[in-house]
Amino acid sequence: MSLTELFVIAVGLSMDAFAVAVCKGLAVKKAGIKQMLLAGVWFGGFQALMPAIGYFLGATFEEYITKIDHWIAFILLGIIGANMIKEALSKEEECSNDSMGFKEMLTLAVATSIDALAVGITFALLPDVNIGAAVGFIGVITLVLSAAGIKIGNIFGVKYKSKAELAGGIILILMGLKILLEHLGVIG
Repeated sequence: MSLTELFVIAVGLSMDAFAVAVCKGLAVKKAGIKQMLLAGVWFGGFQALMPAIGYFLGATFEEYITKIDHWIAFILLGIIGANMIKEALSKEEECSNDSMGFKEMLTLAVATSIDALAVGITFALLPDVNIGAAVGFIGVITLVLSAAGIKIGNIFGVKYKSKAELAGGIILILMGLKILLEHLGVIG
């Protein structure tokens, strides 16, 4: 997997966390470095942890699913992407409160990183993924975008929340399609 592909996946995965961080930024009175780093570490940490867990689950069961791995990757990334697009197009605004406490942040970090678990399973099925580099890259990208989301939300409000989710969904669907088409020999 190329660095460009990994970057695109990392950005796509981080869009849920970015959108939640924008809502958090909207809710907090002052979005300082402490709030930005707190959100970045929570979201970035879980976005790195979940694909690692998914990778080890996928690697454990790889022998049972290698014949259909490209379809699994396509379906998982497609479902995740479609769900993100659905949320982006939903008229419901679900901005959270201003709490940055342990329970609140743990819940949000886990909720926004479930899709990363599925991507980790996909990584285990691909031949050229360096999982250490991948999870580190995903974690750092999410940390930076989540920290920025706090500030952006505090300044601009929810203007960018749905656009970020929409872009993330489209990116993940396109990556799933690319994996499938490469395996089927349609593209090189």
